[in-house]
Amino acid sequence: MPSARTVTLTGWGRIAPSTATLAEPPTAQAAADLLSSAGQGSAGQGSAGKGAMIARGLGRSYNNAAQSAGGTVISTARLNRILRLDPETGVVTAQAGVSLEDLMVAGLPHGWFVPVSPGTRKVSVGGALAADVHGKNHHVAGSFASHVTGFDLITPGGELHAVTPGADPALFWATAGGMGLTGFITQATIQLKRVATAQVKVDTVRTADIDETMAILAEHDKTYGYTVAWSDSTARGKALGRSVITSGDFASPGDLPAGRRPFAFDPRARLAVPGIFPPGLLNRYSITAANEVWYRKAPKSRAGEIQSIGQFFHPLDGVRNWNRVYGPGGFRQYQYVIPFGAEDAVRRSFAMVSAARAPSFVTVLKRFGAADPGPLSFPAPGWTLALDFPARTPGLGLLLDALDHLVVEHGGRVYLAKDSRVAAATLEQMYPRLEEFRKIRAEVDPAGTLVSDLSRRLGL
Repeated sequence: MPSARTVTLTGWGRIAPSTATLAEPPTAQAAADLLSSAGQGSAGQGSAGKGAMIARGLGRSYNNAAQSAGGTVISTARLNRILRLDPETGVVTAQAGVSLEDLMVAGLPHGWFVPVSPGTRKVSVGGALAADVHGKNHHVAGSFASHVTGFDLITPGGELHAVTPGADPALFWATAGGMGLTGFITQATIQLKRVATAQVKVDTVRTADIDETMAILAEHDKTYGYTVAWSDSTARGKALGRSVITSGDFASPGDLPAGRRPFAFDPRARLAVPGIFPPGLLNRYSITAANEVWYRKAPKSRAGEIQSIGQFFHPLDGVRNWNRVYGPGGFRQYQYVIPFGAEDAVRRSFAMVSAARAPSFVTVLKRFGAADPGPLSFPAPGWTLALDFPARTPGLGLLLDALDHLVVEHGGRVYLAKDSRVAAATLEQMYPRLEEFRKIRAEVDPAGTLVSDLSRRLGL
């Protein structure tokens, strides 16, 4: 049996800690033995207990999706090998604990990049599938699960399933975005993306307000593979929603400066945040000032800048443990999607955040393309806004409740990998296929063994 110890865990937001037994199985069989031995009847969606289990990757979900108070958290840390990588086709089979960074390190020398990358590459393959992560290219590439050709899943009781979208579409798409509640993913096969270099050719535009921001994002989606806006959430009046938009595609060898190695990739962090960081340094005053500096230093227009993968896709990964800058109180990230046609609701959300003086430095606006078939998958055609707030921001709860109401009113939803406080009844309104997911979950886990702190709160 794998080694186990009692630990206190949080998500990346460093809020809502809970204590559980952490097990690190070295093999898929050891994980199956754990799930097989779960105490039937002592788990259940509404309770804590030794029978409750949930998987955990690299701990980068912002909430408590990979925690299970009083139960067992099964880590994928030792299931971290790339099993096969075909340099000709870019098809890779990797264990669940392999990170997206690991895939980049292995694939880029052969001209292959991950098909979808969120804002951090420190995400495990299992976690990327369970959260069905998205990136700056959703409008052309969809979510991560759309590039997964199959995965191995251990369901409670220890049974191993080889799941593909063709042979078992219901279980495949319930697992994609299912937050670990359909089983323990042991490995997955993914089709990587062919690239000509490991550099990105980037165009930058600084916008004056939210209307210009949305207009340029819509236009850039037609011509760029990757596009995103960093927005100033503290701007007011005529400057509401002013942003810095960066759009790009992978560069060709001829775009690179002389001497630049086409597939050079250095994933090392250059800075680190100390373990003890003074509380209160990130507040409405410091973040307002930082937003002003960030906006002003951006060029009004710049074309053809060559950036590294880290610069363009994962700037925060350059700072190890950047989540500590929020201090011991941690932070909450809030992300919604609102359908196209509800642009006024996007404007209203910016106005609400600005009026509340709620400080968010990492404020990201982009557009989603078509949704995939997952009943709990987050992306859908529309506008998505992500905000980071210090958790102790005065009045934050009231602001987020008001944003929830706005999102529901316009047929939108929040992201389960980031939500840390939405009400269960509100989630029911946001995810109309929730009962479909619950039915599939009940079929694969009738005893309710797979339980997370997130699923208890939301009744998933």
